[in-house]
Amino acid sequence: MLAVVGLLSLAVGSRPVPLATLFETFRAYDPLNDLHLVIWELLVPRTLVAILAGLALGTAGAIMQATTRNPLAEPGLLGINAGASTAVIIGITAFHLRAMIHYVWFAFLGAGLAGVAVFILGRAHETGTNPVRLVLAGAGLSVMLGSLTGIIMLNAPLEVVDDFRHWWAGSIEGRGFDVAGVLAVAVMIGLAIALLISRDLNAVALGRDLGEVLGVRLGRTWILACLCVMLLAGAATAATGPIGFIGLVAPHIARLITGPDHRWLLPFSALFAAILLLCADIVGRVIVAPAEVAAGIIALLIGGPFFVAVARRYRLARL
Repeated sequence: MLAVVGLLSLAVGSRPVPLATLFETFRAYDPLNDLHLVIWELLVPRTLVAILAGLALGTAGAIMQATTRNPLAEPGLLGINAGASTAVIIGITAFHLRAMIHYVWFAFLGAGLAGVAVFILGRAHETGTNPVRLVLAGAGLSVMLGSLTGIIMLNAPLEVVDDFRHWWAGSIEGRGFDVAGVLAVAVMIGLAIALLISRDLNAVALGRDLGEVLGVRLGRTWILACLCVMLLAGAATAATGPIGFIGLVAPHIARLITGPDHRWLLPFSALFAAILLLCADIVGRVIVAPAEVAAGIIALLIGGPFFVAVARRYRLARL
């Protein structure tokens, strides 16, 4: 499925690319051919960024759902995307950063601080982390950080607002190989950490007491899980902007195939998230062609009804 959707991403756009030309580009690239340039300079890095960001968001969502034991957990709902967004607008405004390679570190820092704040606020005194408190803490932090971001934008120069608006919508348009390279390194490290703790996540998802009985080092697993989510969500947000609900939807789809075993759930969540983000990007290109709708907006349209369905299914108010 990922290969088919990836091929479709390279061929679909405001200017459709014949498959024969697509294969010819990879077999005998001609920089003087306009279509070859469009494929290699625009469509290939855009597709790579969408795949890598999807892998990151899907894995981060599955890890957060396991560690918080909350079926509604994902980077966007728990304030991590908002933290990264606020940090990026501060970097763009205060330090005049324009390249992703520069403000990616602000996204990492913002995602990490927001994640720590939500986990602290979501603790129910001495009883551990409470799923309802986590969602409320994430929603409250997202609103607060969103207000701060709005205040900064209202007082920022027009060129800063234009740069941030395009990034904040979750658009993958215009991303180059430099963005894909930085994102690839972060995703490889994050996926390696995720696979390292995948067996322990099975025990963590059962609860603190059962996890300790099974001999899992919960502190180590939590630290590695938080580091992994910060790295993956921060990198994906820095590269594509804050894209919500992909990390929520993909793990639930993956569970229909793999069951609850995180050794299989994590890689399948990553793959399904990559497919979903690619599909959102493709739909955004054709729905109002020749103009485009950002992939992040399409993802919200898809994920909103799914969020309501999951909330009703799991009876969140009773958790």
